Amino acid sequence: MYNPYTDQIQQLEQKITENQALITDPELGELAQAEIADLEIQKKALEDAAEEFAHSTQETEEETDTSKSNAILEIRGGAGGDEAKIWANDLLRMYLRFIETAGLKMEYIDDLVIKIRGRAEIGGETLYAYDLFKYESGVHRVQRVPTTEAQGRIHTSTASVAVLPEIKANAIEIRDEDLIWQFMRSGGAGGQSVNKTSSAVRLTHVPSGIVVTSSQERKQVQNRQITLELLRAQLWEIEEEKKQEALGSARKVIGRNMRAEKIRTYNYPQNRVTDHRINVSWHSLETILEGDLNKMLIEVRQNIEKEDEQTPETNE
Repeated sequence: MYNPYTDQIQQLEQKITENQALITDPELGELAQAEIADLEIQKKALEDAAEEFAHSTQETEEETDTSKSNAILEIRGGAGGDEAKIWANDLLRMYLRFIETAGLKMEYIDDLVIKIRGRAEIGGETLYAYDLFKYESGVHRVQRVPTTEAQGRIHTSTASVAVLPEIKANAIEIRDEDLIWQFMRSGGAGGQSVNKTSSAVRLTHVPSGIVVTSSQERKQVQNRQITLELLRAQLWEIEEEKKQEALGSARKVIGRNMRAEKIRTYNYPQNRVTDHRINVSWHSLETILEGDLNKMLIEVRQNIEKEDEQTPETNE
């Protein structure tokens, strides 16, 4: 990491060396010693500033490091009406089955939104939740005959998957004056203690326009905390996109800003699942939908990261 104080310190060191050569000069020796003393004071101040900068930079990197983060996974039904809603639930069921067999932990945040905790051994690697699921972000397309289709025609439906890391509270600044809180009664199951109190929370972040909700917990304070976690994750995603644009990176920002990109097709008639990013297909659709994702997740991860390493970065 570049330290902005390094060049100034080097310049001062050069001046100190130049003055040290004049110490024995009968006319300039006294002035040189006074100059060296002054330069040493300046150098010490800059070294202190450089150390503080390096420390704060390291803390910031640790706070936003996602390699050991929990994951927030959200699924939304897309084009296809009721069939798209069914497909979104099928995808959630697929992930839940994998989470169970992989020994991970899961909790609901909202309908079709879950938090995944822990780590799993996959492909010879120990991966934490976000690293494990981050390449699942994007549009998942299904081609099949819906149960409601009387003519037996194949329909195409979609659902988008968003995977975000859980970000530490002090890593993203959120100002209270930028927030609009709304509280309402939770719907659905949960009993009277949920449905008769305004425990559900909708949070709007005015500058970005982001709106997040949580209604799963019985207590409002818990749902408030969850919505803040969701907001931090989405703001982190926006900041990461800006960083990539500023760097002029030619690399694909895999796992971020991919919600509108079709990444995978599940073709029932052909018993085939195809990942379009790596152009690989697996003829085991049924077992994949039952949560057997190990082989697919390994191949997707290896291919994407290999391609990412081979793509040079360019700065504009």
